[in-house]
Amino acid sequence: MRKNHSKCAIAAGPDGRLGTVTASTLPDPADGAFADAVVLVVDDNANNVLLLERLLKRIGIGRVIGITDPRETVGRYQAIEPDLILLDLHMPHLDGVAVLEQLAIVIPKGSFIPVLVLTADATLDAKQRALAAGAKDFVTKPFEQTEVLLRVKNLLATRTLHLALQRHNAELEAQLAKTVERERRLAREHEDRRARVRRVLDDHAVTMVFQPIVDLLTSRVVGMEALARFTAQPQRRPDEWFAEAAAVGLGTDLELFAVSAAVAHLDELPADTYLSVNVSPRTALDPRLTEIMRPQATRIVLELTEHAPVDQYDRLLAAFTELRNAGMRVAVDDAGSGYASLQHILRLSPDIIKLDIELIRSIDTDPARQSLASALVLFGDKIGATITAEGIETDEELHTLRRLHVPYGQGYHLGRPERLSQRTPLGHQADPCHALPSR
Repeated sequence: MRKNHSKCAIAAGPDGRLGTVTASTLPDPADGAFADAVVLVVDDNANNVLLLERLLKRIGIGRVIGITDPRETVGRYQAIEPDLILLDLHMPHLDGVAVLEQLAIVIPKGSFIPVLVLTADATLDAKQRALAAGAKDFVTKPFEQTEVLLRVKNLLATRTLHLALQRHNAELEAQLAKTVERERRLAREHEDRRARVRRVLDDHAVTMVFQPIVDLLTSRVVGMEALARFTAQPQRRPDEWFAEAAAVGLGTDLELFAVSAAVAHLDELPADTYLSVNVSPRTALDPRLTEIMRPQATRIVLELTEHAPVDQYDRLLAAFTELRNAGMRVAVDDAGSGYASLQHILRLSPDIIKLDIELIRSIDTDPARQSLASALVLFGDKIGATITAEGIETDEELHTLRRLHVPYGQGYHLGRPERLSQRTPLGHQADPCHALPSR
């Protein structure tokens, strides 16, 4: 059986030498855990330095640098940046405590460079002075080989953990810095977007255009849908402006502004023509809407847009009560897409159901679309709601809708959205009762 020499002591003579170490007393190399480690050995006795170098390399230390002049310690430390320093205490020119004091000046704050003091001075005073000066461990000569190697491994393992923690903290700090910068950037962008919408409101940079809603059987205009157009920069679609306003908490303000601007034109419409305005469910709950619409509620249709879900039907219906009692009608916009489901329609009990443009497009050539439109006409008749088709763009679509008994419609084929000042005289209008039948 192989003899175990792990308890072999390395003795120091009167001159501080460690004594002889044979190859048979050294353990096998480690598993490579410290292959990248750099160790600096500082001892005025060259034999001690040589023996420690051999001992450390046999356990897998990647690089061992030995010096015998303690005055070179700081310079060598700065050159090689060791992971561990083995330091003698009593040396000519500069003792170990003085070396520790010099190292404390050059080692960066927050760094962990462990120093293991190896000395023949076993006094308590020597140990206290060394540890007070910054040494992390203290071993007296003669010492056991296993003990020294264990201390070295522990200190290198602690150094490795410290470096890993430093890297982790640096990564966290970098990630935090990126997060903070991102949040600051998003906050700046939010403020810029909010200021942009705020300028639209302050500068009244919204004009209203009106698209006719036509009785498909008689071709008479029975209503006008008010649509917002923006004169502010950047130039973009109205839905993008409204989406940005909603994103910065000004969606309701912008919608109410558009509604007010539309209602302001109501007296310019023939007396038997109604005005249709669009609002989101959130805006429909705002009491300011009632104040805007109450005076002429009998001539207003409130279109509830499908761009957001309704999660408070009871509150929504309660908010409609006063205006409906005053004569206002409610329309469900874009039926057949988005949130305008049949359940949604049933819960709102609208006066008008508007068929989505995607349902109307190419309806003249698509039997499935025709069947759905016909079913919605029957459904509307059963619940007491009239049907209006949106997005009619061809004569073929118009004829198909007439054949399917869709009573009302709008679209470029019937009339584009225009300012009232640009519109030609409307001519004879439908009877208001015919245009918007009572429930």
